[in-house]
Amino acid sequence: MKIGRLLSVAILLGFGAAGSLGAQPESTGDYVIGPRDLLEIRVLEVPELNVERRVSDGGTIDLPLLGEFPVAGQPSHEVQTRLESLLVSKYVNRANVSVVIKEYTNKPISIVGAVRTPGALRVSGRWTLLQAIMSAGGLTEVAGKKIFVLRQDKGEAKTFEFGVDELFGSSSAQANMTLVPGDVVNIPAVRTVRLYFLGEFKNPGAVEFHSDDRITLLSAVAKAGGLTDRASSTIRIKRHGADGKDTETVVNFKRVLAGKEPNAVLQENDVLVVKESFF
Repeated sequence: MKIGRLLSVAILLGFGAAGSLGAQPESTGDYVIGPRDLLEIRVLEVPELNVERRVSDGGTIDLPLLGEFPVAGQPSHEVQTRLESLLVSKYVNRANVSVVIKEYTNKPISIVGAVRTPGALRVSGRWTLLQAIMSAGGLTEVAGKKIFVLRQDKGEAKTFEFGVDELFGSSSAQANMTLVPGDVVNIPAVRTVRLYFLGEFKNPGAVEFHSDDRITLLSAVAKAGGLTDRASSTIRIKRHGADGKDTETVVNFKRVLAGKEPNAVLQENDVLVVKESFF
């Protein structure tokens, strides 16, 4: 992976042309305000109320003329409606109020994994996936090929998957999704995994792969040099499961090569055994 090239592209795409790359902004109108969020209040008829206020731990903001005003647990449009009603009842005949969440500190976007400065991001406005990665210092040299965005949507956990090359090298809006408060961006680091080859392989022993590779039977046998001339067509795949149980799958390699049987996906620490053919 050419990280340096990807980071250069990211800087140009993420900040120089974020508007053309980003997916259509997703509504945060249902976002529930909480402690430490930063709000911008604007009232056309009452300039004294044009302020920025950070929500206290008690869930209130201190406003000129109005004093302590509770906002926690409500979306911004409800706060706006309450402010308009209060101002009309006390000071003006008509009130045009806007409430904008400047920082989603109560429910930040977090980024973990193979970035230079993982953690919670101080987000102002709407951010794209590319902007979040760049704000966290960009990818490290051990970043894998995949990026995951985890989101809670109305109590349901959702996971979105993106390819690094797709995100950093494409102008597709779908590859650069708009993030919402509470999203967690995960860029898993690449690590080395091993499979073990016993018997009639040309290069038996431990063979290394990357953890984000899709390791199939055909690709694994190829990396082990293929089978010897004495090899049986039967390959036994031995696996120690997460439940502590050992399983064995028997595969006819010639049928897999011919496309008559599925090309099995292998896992870390699988042991492949091929015995010598006696015919």
